[in-house]
Order: sequence, then C-alpha cells, then structure tokens
Amino acid sequence: MSEMITADLVDLDLSADTKEAAARALAERMAARGRVTDLDGFLADVAAREAQMPTGLDGGIGIPHCRSEHVTEPTLAFGRSADGIDFGAPDGPADLIFLIAAPAGADDAHLTILSSLARQLMNEDFKAALRTATDAGATAALIRGDEPEPTPEPESRPEPTPESVSTPEPAPEPEPTPERETEPETAPATPAAKFKIVAVTSCPTGIAHTYMAAESLEKAGRDAGDVEVVVETQGSAGFTRLAPDVIAAADGVIFAHDVPVREKDRFAGKPTVDVGVKAGINRPAVLIGEVRDKAARGETTSGTAPATPVDRAGDAGDSYGTKLRKWLMSGVSYMVPFVAAGGLLIALGFAIGGYTINKAPSVAEHFVWTQTDSWAALLFQVGSVAFAFLVPVLAGFIAYGMADRPGLVPGFVGGSIALTINAGFLGGLAAGLIAGGVVMAIQKVNVPPVLRGIMPVVVIPLISSAVVGFLMFLVIGKPIASLQRALTDWLNSLSGANAIILGVILGLMMCFDLGGPLNKVAYAFAVGGLANPTEGSLKVMAAVMAAGMVPPLAMALATTVRGRLFTKTERENGKAAWVLGASFITEGAIPFAAADPLRVIPASMAGGAVTGALSMAFGCTLRAPHGGIFVVPLIGNPFLYLIAIAAGVCVSTALVVILKGMRKTAPETGADGAGDATRQKGQEPKIPVAA
Repeated sequence: MSEMITADLVDLDLSADTKEAAARALAERMAARGRVTDLDGFLADVAAREAQMPTGLDGGIGIPHCRSEHVTEPTLAFGRSADGIDFGAPDGPADLIFLIAAPAGADDAHLTILSSLARQLMNEDFKAALRTATDAGATAALIRGDEPEPTPEPESRPEPTPESVSTPEPAPEPEPTPERETEPETAPATPAAKFKIVAVTSCPTGIAHTYMAAESLEKAGRDAGDVEVVVETQGSAGFTRLAPDVIAAADGVIFAHDVPVREKDRFAGKPTVDVGVKAGINRPAVLIGEVRDKAARGETTSGTAPATPVDRAGDAGDSYGTKLRKWLMSGVSYMVPFVAAGGLLIALGFAIGGYTINKAPSVAEHFVWTQTDSWAALLFQVGSVAFAFLVPVLAGFIAYGMADRPGLVPGFVGGSIALTINAGFLGGLAAGLIAGGVVMAIQKVNVPPVLRGIMPVVVIPLISSAVVGFLMFLVIGKPIASLQRALTDWLNSLSGANAIILGVILGLMMCFDLGGPLNKVAYAFAVGGLANPTEGSLKVMAAVMAAGMVPPLAMALATTVRGRLFTKTERENGKAAWVLGASFITEGAIPFAAADPLRVIPASMAGGAVTGALSMAFGCTLRAPHGGIFVVPLIGNPFLYLIAIAAGVCVSTALVVILKGMRKTAPETGADGAGDATRQKGQEPKIPVAA
C-alpha cells in the first residue's frame, strides 16, 4: 500500500459541501498524480456506483468508490471535512471521506489491500486517530498501516561518584517453601456450545462494503461471546468458498448482499436472514439476534430462487413505504418476462392474421400447416396462455417478496381467484399483499418442534391458501372487481383534455427515475390493461412506451449535435443509447443521469410529458407491451406516433443542451488534444464543474 496513498492524496481541510464536490476534489488529486486519465469519465463511474446505493456509513464515514477504465492503478485519497458531507448515512453527514479508485482489471493483491482498509474502518481507534491527525504525511502513513518510528528520549543520569558507588549486598538466602497438601484437581467446566453462523457479504463493486460488513459481523459475534461467525466475502478479488463441513455445522446463515449470492444452494436448509449489505455494517447484532430467533422457531429455507434487485422484504430499519415498494417491485420484476413473451406473441398473431384472429378455433383441434392464419392463431393462442399468468405471477411474487417461498402458493391462488372474479390487475396486487401478510403472521407463531418439519410444506400453504381464498371470494374480491370495472370505464371514456393530462402524467412517471420504481409503476399500470384490452388501455400502453423511449434517444441525439458538452465516455454511451432507446429500454439514459442528474432528469421528464400528451391526443394505440420501433406496424396511427416520439426527443435534447451550455466548460483533457494544446501555451485547462 506504499504507493496507493501518499501525502499529496490527503486533504485534512476538505472544503466541499456536497458529495459530488468532495469526489471531484479528491479525484483531482488523483488526476494530478496521473492515477486518473479522464477526470469526468471517472467521476461518471463514481456517480453511477453512488446511484446504485449510497456509500455513507454510520459513524461519519463516506466511501465513494468504483472500478473504472479511467484509473491506471489502485489509488486511495482521503479527505476530512469540518462541517460534514451528506453521503446518505442514516446517522448524518460524514467527516471522514475515502475515495477508492480501482482499475477495471485490478489484480487481486491490490484489491485485497483495499479490502483490508475497509475492515480497518470498523476500528474506533483508527477513526479517532484520523480525526485528530494534523499532518498529511502522518495521516497517509496511518492509513497505510506503517509503524511509526519510536522517538528515543535522552536519559539524563548523573555521573557516578566514588561516594555514590556502593558494593551490592548479597541477596538473602531464600527461605524453604513449606510443603502443602495437594488438593484433588477438579475437571474444568465444559463451555457451552457456541451458536455457529456462516455469512456471505457482497456489494456491486466488491471493494469496500463487502469487507466492512464482514468485519462488522465477525466483531459482533466476538462481542456476543457465545456466537461464532465465519464470513465468505464475495468481493472483486474473488472469493474462497467456505468449507462444506463449516456450512454443515452452522446453526444459521446471514446474507448481507446487494448482488446475487453465488452458489446460494450450498446454504439451503438453514435458518436464514437475507438483507442488504449496509444492514450487515450497521446492525450486525440485530441480524445475529434475528437468525437465532429463526433457529429457535425452526424456520429454514429450501434452495435458492432467481435473484432480482428486489427479492428481499426489506431491511428491518426500512419504513413501511420502502418495504411496500420492494414487495410490489418484486412482483413486477417477475411479471415482466410473461408480459413480454405473451404480449409480443399476441401482437405477432394480430400482425399476421389480423385483429379477428382472436376468434379462430383452438389450434389443438384445427391446424393447417400451409395456412398463414393457422400459424397466426398458434402465435396468438400461445401468447394468450403466457399472458394469462400475468396476474397470478404478480400476486405470487409479491407474496414471495414479503414471506419468501412459503408465500408463493397462497399468492398464486389469490392471483388466480382475482382472474376468476374479474378483479384484474388491482385484484392481483391485493391478493399478493394479503397472501404475504398471512404467511408472515403464521411464521411468527411458535410451534412444537414435531410440527416444524411440515410447516413450510403442509401447514403454511394449507392455512394461508384457505384464508386468502376466503378473503378474495367473499370479502374484498367483489369491491376490487367493481373498482377495476370503474377504472376500465374511465379509461374508455377519456378524450380531449383528460386524455392529454393522463398522457402528461404517465410521461413524467416514465422519465423521472429511468427504469426505477416510479417508471415501473406506470409500466405495470399500462400492461395490466392489456389483460382485458380496451380502446382506453391500448392508448395508455402506447403513451407509456413512447415516453419511455425518449430519454435514451434524446441523450444519443444530444451527444451527436453537441458532443463537446459531454465527456468522451458519455459520447461512447450515446452511441449505444440509439439502440437502447429505439428498443424501449429507458435505462439507456441512466449513465447520463448519474453523472449530471440536475440537468438530464428534468430535460427527460419534459420530453416524456410532451410525447405522452401527443400520443394520447393523436389516439395512438398499442397491443404489444414492448418492442419499441420494432412493433410500429402494430401501432394504431403509426405515423403520428413517430411524430410524438420525435417531438419529445427534440424537446429533451434542446433542454439538456441549453442546461449543459449554461455551465462554464473547457475543452476536455485528452479528448481531442485541446487540453494538450492549452498546456503548450503554459496554461492549465480548467476542470468542468458538474452539478
């Protein structure tokens, strides 16, 4: 670590007041030493990592970090802020800021050193020393772990005089020790067996949070006294699998992760607590308590499920609103493949056989290999079967997000009942939440050990399905079905100003978080209407897809017409954004929004609102839930639809160019040689100031 941090990479008086400014101030020090080749490109990578999850930690620590192709060698910069900077930690601003930069292909040895720093940040003495340090060089040495050289103190002893020298007296003879009667030895008490926990920690970058969570869990286990915690860190430096006998001997499992756990099946059959990596850092003792409680109740997991960004019920410290969002997003994320496959097959059936293909007889009874209509009917009927799973899958995986696998059965049952009573998409949402809540309530009941083995297989599915069925058929099902019919009638009656206002709202939602929760809510609302398509629901689907295409297309166009306003990395991303936008992948604009959110997001929202409003005003319809420009033949009023998209793209492009042009910029160093030309004149190029 001798070259990873030096005195000129330390700022003990960091004057930044935002996390973006702090990252830039520290990154400039890295760039000055040649550790970072493209300052703006590197900061865009830092911002993209920060957008995944805030890097603030309890105890006044901020650790912005990333792996970037713009970093030449692993580098660490440290800044200390007197006023504190908000990095999103629950307990307030951070005064100790570490900017960790790793090359895209960093070797394991360097990443191991960075991970050791992450563990060291859990040491209170280490943090206290950083807060009181007064010298940059000494601070860098402290972070590197260098041993300070002891300063010898001069000894001032008086010179001996003849009078002061005396002959030492002979030592007295030792007195004989009286013999004692030996007492019989008592066997030491057998220590109580420790509760053994195996844990896995991981984060998107695998540099800092992964190892800090591991250190925090291990320390909490030592502090508890009767707990032994062994952690498998799945970081950027690879991971060493825990020995099978260690896992087999474990009494419980803790997953503290923000990326899927690799080889998760190894831990099946154990009481398991599954949380985000920051919970492992901030609440290790609570997690240990939770897994012990689950072990006492006999709760276990059976295997692994496909990982999604929202496949957990949420941390215990999350608000109810946050948990509800995660539960709903869990259902939507699993529903989307059914929507895409079923909806596109239905759309292809319509494209080949016309809109009367839905009246064709079953292909199982009548299929002519040489007739186009038979193939169209086949596509339509397969798509209809896939699409019929939409509501049950939505309900089942909402319940899964709340209660794990035991929630699947009552969730699917409730979703199927919602279809039976024509409660539709809203009924599926309600069924999933009810099913998950019922299972969570049953799981809290302490049952005799003899019944624990059959709880997840027999008891929980039986009781929860009966309760959900009763509530859906006899209590809330009919009111929800009435609400669904009212919503459908309202959509069908929309015209004029009302339709345009709805288009504006849907456009704003699609472009606000670019594939995030609000975007998914608008999309789910649209595809839910395709289950029983009407003229109004088809207009909504068209407006949603059109607005979702605007942000990436606008960023692609902006990087083309005003490339000098963007970094080299953003210009490269702009090329890919053409394809992503045309394919209705709104997430293609995320790299631009992460680097400059105050300019990109408002511009995107304005364009999306224009497109949504025009699509509704033109009466455009869409029977396919996805596909972008590739399903234009399936769109009602396709020419006007493309005009609506083009108008929104132009609005967003103009706004983002104007907003970016208002800031003071200079030629990008190394992009086209302008920076070098500036240096040849004896001037240093100015660094663009990002929002």
